[in-house]
Amino acid sequence: MESKRLQLLEEENKQKKKIARMGFNASSLLQKSQLGFLSVTNYCRLAHELRVSCMQRKKVHIQSSDPSALASDRFNLILADTNSSRLFTVNDVKVGGSKYGIISLRGLKTPTLSVRMYENLYFTNRKVNSVCWASLNHLDSHILYPLAVEEVWLCLMGFADSPGCATLLPASLFVTSHPAVRDRPGVLCSFRIPGAWSCAWSLNIQANNCFSTGLSQRVLLTNVVTGHRQSFGTSSDVLAQQFALLAPLLYNGCRSGEIFAIDLRCPNQGEGWKASRLFHDSAVTSIQILHTEKCLMASDMAGKIKLWDLRATKCIRQYEGHVNEYAYLPLHVHEEEGILVAVGQDCYTRIWSLHDGHLLRTIPSPYPASKADIPSVAFSSRLGGFRGAPGLLMAVRRDLYCFTYS
Repeated sequence: MESKRLQLLEEENKQKKKIARMGFNASSLLQKSQLGFLSVTNYCRLAHELRVSCMQRKKVHIQSSDPSALASDRFNLILADTNSSRLFTVNDVKVGGSKYGIISLRGLKTPTLSVRMYENLYFTNRKVNSVCWASLNHLDSHILYPLAVEEVWLCLMGFADSPGCATLLPASLFVTSHPAVRDRPGVLCSFRIPGAWSCAWSLNIQANNCFSTGLSQRVLLTNVVTGHRQSFGTSSDVLAQQFALLAPLLYNGCRSGEIFAIDLRCPNQGEGWKASRLFHDSAVTSIQILHTEKCLMASDMAGKIKLWDLRATKCIRQYEGHVNEYAYLPLHVHEEEGILVAVGQDCYTRIWSLHDGHLLRTIPSPYPASKADIPSVAFSSRLGGFRGAPGLLMAVRRDLYCFTYS
């Protein structure tokens, strides 16, 4: 496996052009489009696939007020906000615990790729299980993360012996991380809960100012403003969650392999709150609802990635090649470009066509595969904000790489 990784790295370093599909290149695509053999939709989709296959890796320079920390702290997780102008980062620190930061991507422009890291001295005794952006004051004003720990130390909180908590951390605490929040300080909120596996923030009007946490055999829905809570009992640990935007539904993926939706209009007591049910053969680690909310993408600990038709409750497509046996690995669905991105337990980043499941690109890690060095990635058609360019960000060990469209 190491020889294969080195071979792929050598090919990338030589900037050897890859072919996403046999018989397709820029000139043939243009010719077929001009002759009327390709619709505008298919031409745009195949053009994106061609660009993805030609993305080139470049190292990103990270500026920080503490350069020594950059040399020692290792990336554990990166998560882009809605507009892809910021990354929330979780870094493992040398002395133990984790440190949180926000990277501004507004300086991410070729040929010099440079970004700025804004840090805050928030530590936990263990890594966060799940994290998401939360829109409490305005879009992506906070970061929501639950901690499944027996002892939690948050230096500005004062909790020492909490059985677990979910925290809404204002992005404004990371000084000047974003112009929209620079002069609008947010409120830091913490909610005591049992140990949580997953979390999700609601943008659905029928669950306004609410977040959900997936617990052991339970889903807990919390209203941040009123403090009102609803608890829904399940038969398994809830490892993945996402709110639908149009329908009043909360989708959940479980360790048992079950995926079910909670109808937010129904009370938690009695029957009828389970709106739909799907089943994988292994623990579900990630779910993503597509924009039309007619389909759902899910991955599990057997390495299966499936696209489900929510109306017919059946699998309509599988994406082959993903590797996972036990890790908690996310999916990244990008409908605008028509691609699916996932990092495997083998540390390879794979990109598929959403349209037909064809594997377009396999990107090796710059470092040998290990459990501690699984890359964390973010893909966007507008890295750095509205005027940004498409590309893939990869964080591994102490480095951040950008794969830009050629």
